[in-house]
Amino acid sequence: QVQLVESGGGSVQAGGSLRLSCTASGYTGSRKCIGWFRQAPGKEREGVAALYTLGGTTYYVTSMKGRFTISQDNAKNTVYLQMNSLKPEDTAMYYCAAALDANQCGVHWSQYIYWGQGTPVTVSS
Repeated sequence: QVQLVESGGGSVQAGGSLRLSCTASGYTGSRKCIGWFRQAPGKEREGVAALYTLGGTTYYVTSMKGRFTISQDNAKNTVYLQMNSLKPEDTAMYYCAAALDANQCGVHWSQYIYWGQGTPVTVSS
């Protein structure tokens, strides 16, 4: 079974940057989606970005495109989320998730089966 571990969260000032990492183990196939999601207290979980590991195709929520970049390092079994120009409204717990044997990726949480435990991001004004 796939195991996912996130890291890289922290506290930054508005306008700052963070790079989150999601390291996967337990599944070596290429046909999977890795998605980044976030959830703030009292709010619903929302998608941020996703990546299809077979070829590296990326998907973004429109509001995130241009500030956030998802990428992968296949040798490290890791997917990254580079977050720039952070805003206070980006404050949330950030999760990575995996969907196996996919042929396309979405940014809705219902597609994803395996989840990490999250890494917190706090952006202060």
